[in-house]
Amino acid sequence: MAKPPSRPASSATRLVGAGRRPEWTGTADHPSAVVSPPVWRASTHLYPNTAALKEGPRHNADGRFYYGRRGAPTQWALAEALTEMEPAAGPDGGSLLYPSGVAAIAGAVLTAVGPGDVLLMTDNAYEPSRVLARNFLARFGVETRWFDPLDLGGFERTLCDRTRAVLLESPGSLTLEVQDVPALAHFARKRGACIILDNTWASPLGFSALDHGVDISVMSLTKHVGGHSDLMMGSATAGAEWYRKLRQTSQVLGQVASPDDAALALRGLRTMQVRLERETASALAIAHWLEGRPEVARVLCPMLPGSPGHELWRRDFTGGCGLFSFVLKGGTAQARDALIDSLDLFGIGYSWGGFESLVTPLEPAHARSASPWPLAGMDPADRFGLRLSIGLEDPADLIADLEQGLAAWGASL
Repeated sequence: MAKPPSRPASSATRLVGAGRRPEWTGTADHPSAVVSPPVWRASTHLYPNTAALKEGPRHNADGRFYYGRRGAPTQWALAEALTEMEPAAGPDGGSLLYPSGVAAIAGAVLTAVGPGDVLLMTDNAYEPSRVLARNFLARFGVETRWFDPLDLGGFERTLCDRTRAVLLESPGSLTLEVQDVPALAHFARKRGACIILDNTWASPLGFSALDHGVDISVMSLTKHVGGHSDLMMGSATAGAEWYRKLRQTSQVLGQVASPDDAALALRGLRTMQVRLERETASALAIAHWLEGRPEVARVLCPMLPGSPGHELWRRDFTGGCGLFSFVLKGGTAQARDALIDSLDLFGIGYSWGGFESLVTPLEPAHARSASPWPLAGMDPADRFGLRLSIGLEDPADLIADLEQGLAAWGASL
């Protein structure tokens, strides 16, 4: 398959043109006839003759028709566009699509570990990642060990000769710890372990994972890439060595993403940077406001100066997003829930990264194994928090909604 054309270095310009090959947006007589690759729905790919049928299995690359599980131009265009977001993947690297973010995490981990191996997982990992380890990997002889996301020395001591993979999440999607990814990758690489990062929070627009020592960068495309809360999809991007292994595992497991969802993801990708910039600016304004409220004990937002992880965020990141958390000063779970239930502009839902603002209770204590909650330095009485996903609404309106919510919290004490 021909290599994609070279793109300008600017991420905004790459997002507009990525994956829009003439052979996927037109015909031989009319190249680039349409702006976006059409939706190719197909389970069966037909061959002109038996010789071509026999030749098909000898090739395994995007851009070559074989069977529906290996995709068609709509999926290939999205995979190529995602790879262009991580230039360090190189010309022989690539991206795999999965039906959800959890499936992408599972695909990456299962590519790197086997029976008898050890997986190190950051203690602030997304709860479904922990469930994967406890309820699935353990059945097949994979031992998972959790480590404090902020303790470099403890991480190095946890590594062993059986460690084959490390799963990072930075910032954590609940408590927002920023990990020193280059340092962790350095220690893991000395042991020959594969470094996997859930990079959904920042995306490659805000954190170039492969440039910082990561082997496999995973995203839930359900979030920022889709951007409209109407699709489920995940991806894993890697350089040549791990891309080949990811592809083999994905095909053995029969992983496939629908062309309709791929088309929605491609549409969302084109506006992703401007949405992220708006959501980040709004989130910062709201985080600053919350920081000054007497009801708030701590704001967990690495983009906020003085917040935990801010210095690492400034060093390694080029962007942010609208997801952050805050912890109330004392109170009860019932009062916190009264705050949430009183909000008018925030939907109550688990996802994030869409155009609409969302809120969920922050309750990480049950999902910690190697690090405490409340976090070090926090008053143990300050246990009840909220996670906010800031969308595209006017931040002044969202602040007014939170203000009346805090009043409802106070009235419930």
